[in-house]
Amino acid sequence: MKIKFILLFHLLIFTHLMAQQRDNRFFELRTYYTHDGRMPALISRFQNHTLQIFERHGMTNIGYWVASSDSNKLMYILAYPNREARDQAWKDFSADPEWQKVATDSEKDGKIVAKVESVFMTLADFSPALIVSDNHNPSRVFELRMCTMLPGKFPDIVKRSANQTKALFSKHGMTNVAYWISAEGEGQQPRLIYILAHASEEAAKQSFANVRVDPEWMKVKAKLEKNVAFTDKIESQYMKPLVFSKIN
Repeated sequence: MKIKFILLFHLLIFTHLMAQQRDNRFFELRTYYTHDGRMPALISRFQNHTLQIFERHGMTNIGYWVASSDSNKLMYILAYPNREARDQAWKDFSADPEWQKVATDSEKDGKIVAKVESVFMTLADFSPALIVSDNHNPSRVFELRMCTMLPGKFPDIVKRSANQTKALFSKHGMTNVAYWISAEGEGQQPRLIYILAHASEEAAKQSFANVRVDPEWMKVKAKLEKNVAFTDKIESQYMKPLVFSKIN
């Protein structure tokens, strides 16, 4: 009986430590589409002003990238303690006199942002720890992938990603940066959103080609799908990290 109690005690301690280590923050992926020719102004505004104002209001800067295929598209990720803190932070940010002046001054030559898209997310349990750094590494190319599953298939892709796909990506030279689960509206199925890092776009394409013919992948795919459609769509975007990105 004493041995069982000791084992249970250690199990509880281990579970508590794992919960403490888990990243339970609330994340937001924001995509900005700029007016033609206004991307340099947006990047300058972020680098010289916006990042610091974000941090002042409790927003944590995670990563900033520009799309490889669209010179008017910038994506970034912020982290907050929770959804309520996020909403309050944006209210405070919008009312900040410094931000209001910066916004006005930066748009003397015209509006910068044409459209904004936002996705709310939580870090998946199987995601690697989110590693941020101030040391800029311009040599890597990042890939943002957003997987929309057919009805009822979301648990399957989570299980496959956790148990097989993530390891296969690493096996074929890709770096698993982070995996998130989107927070959708009521009744809507979540999406799996993740970022991979590659040596180059060419290396990424070769890595995926290698995955597709890997016997382990072919076996997993056949077993899971069984001639039944699995995904609705997978969106892929190659990205270049900006010099001030914490994921680079």
